[in-house]
Amino acid sequence: MNLLSASLSRAASPATTSLPERVLQFGTGVLLRGLPDYLIQRANEQGVFNGSIVVVKSTGNDVSEFTAQDNLYTVWSRGIENGGEIDQKTVVSAISRVLAAPTQWADVLALARKPSLQVIISNTTEVGLTYVEESVFEMPPRSFPAKLTAFLYERFKSAGGSRKMGLVVIPTELLPDNGLRLRDAVERVAKHNELGKLFTKWLKFHVRFCNSLVDRIVTGRPDDETMEAFAAETGYTDELLTATEPYHLWAIEGDDRVRSILSFATISPDQVIIDEDISFYRERKLRLLNGTHTFMTPLSYLLGNVTVAEAMNHPTMGPFIEHLLLDDLVPTVPYDSLGDEGPAAVQSFAHEVIDRFKNPFNEHFLLNISLQQTAKMALRNVPTLLRAVQQQGSVPDRMAICFAAYLLFMRVHRRTEEGEFLGEINLKKGALVYPIRDEQAAYFMAQWLHVDPTKAGSVTALVTSILSNTTLWQTDLTTLPGFSKQVASNLFKMLNEGVETTLK
Repeated sequence: MNLLSASLSRAASPATTSLPERVLQFGTGVLLRGLPDYLIQRANEQGVFNGSIVVVKSTGNDVSEFTAQDNLYTVWSRGIENGGEIDQKTVVSAISRVLAAPTQWADVLALARKPSLQVIISNTTEVGLTYVEESVFEMPPRSFPAKLTAFLYERFKSAGGSRKMGLVVIPTELLPDNGLRLRDAVERVAKHNELGKLFTKWLKFHVRFCNSLVDRIVTGRPDDETMEAFAAETGYTDELLTATEPYHLWAIEGDDRVRSILSFATISPDQVIIDEDISFYRERKLRLLNGTHTFMTPLSYLLGNVTVAEAMNHPTMGPFIEHLLLDDLVPTVPYDSLGDEGPAAVQSFAHEVIDRFKNPFNEHFLLNISLQQTAKMALRNVPTLLRAVQQQGSVPDRMAICFAAYLLFMRVHRRTEEGEFLGEINLKKGALVYPIRDEQAAYFMAQWLHVDPTKAGSVTALVTSILSNTTLWQTDLTTLPGFSKQVASNLFKMLNEGVETTLK
């Protein structure tokens, strides 16, 4: 053990690497380190789960960043919670081994024969759940579904179809129905490779693929200045330092069998939720956290803010966001599946979102959130607009102002020789030029081409044309009572009097 890992070991709770290997994890990224691995570590510390994690690095051979620290690392949680500042450091010692799939695939397959293994977790990006037609007998297969199928087939052969060797598989990729998608891909791989009816039957009855939802902002390694401050405070340098916000939630679809296997959930019942239907938690996050991000981002950025935290501290924008979230968005979230507890669960989450947005330690850049803004507006917020109309007969003014700001944000001023679309807005400190990274940028450029911003009729025609585009919205937004007029009026005012004046 070198000096670095010795320092981390002293900071850690009692070592857990001697515990049985109960979890196989595909992926070495910060989200897995900052949420599932962190939760398992906490459970081990309390003597609940008592299992270690074998991590598989699917691409690349270099795992030296882990071996240099004996697979130890720190999760550093900083932020605002219930109005107070949180600063917590947890050394995670739950990882027993990190294997590189390209060079250690035989070791991965050997793990399949271990009776102690109970759980498989993955985060291989959204593309990683896509079916690829290939052989599972490569060393290793290329795609994640093929790797997983090869692993499960090896376990099936060693188990003889035993129920005791069944597994719980939990993908954490940010896709709806991620468990069902992965199961479908595995079944297609098995069929292509002709792995047999008995294997298919074992998969069906003894391998549970769980849909799941993860919610935690994990920013990973901080900047050099912060790293130096951390080392000075703790007495050690951690190259795997994983910075997170305090808030965390992992919702997993499962039954009593899943609940008994995932015993680590018992130490954090409010943060690790196992239920046969997690649609409420997905809907709540999509409408309140993601939806607020999408509504607020163009307006906040056009005011000159750079990050979410800056927007929350803006004297006009900050209160606007809070009212948008609490007064306009909260009432549109369906909560029937939670019964009487539903309203309180929605309200509580909304206030947690405000704390998260105000977190000064998360550099959550608005331009990053604006990536594919049109698709996000359609997925996250158009259903909210429709629901608001169903409930109260019209779209709340704040939503209309945000939509107008989105149309202004999407006004392309020029296209570079490299094909980049650029927007521009005049601020008090000068012109602000920004990239428009959206698949619909060319469409918006054409829509804005002949608009006279000084003529209300010209602006109204633009708004009507875009809102009636059913290809973008899957519905005609001009049919929402008064919405076209609201958006056109706000957009015309932004163009002629400025964004800040309009907001005030």
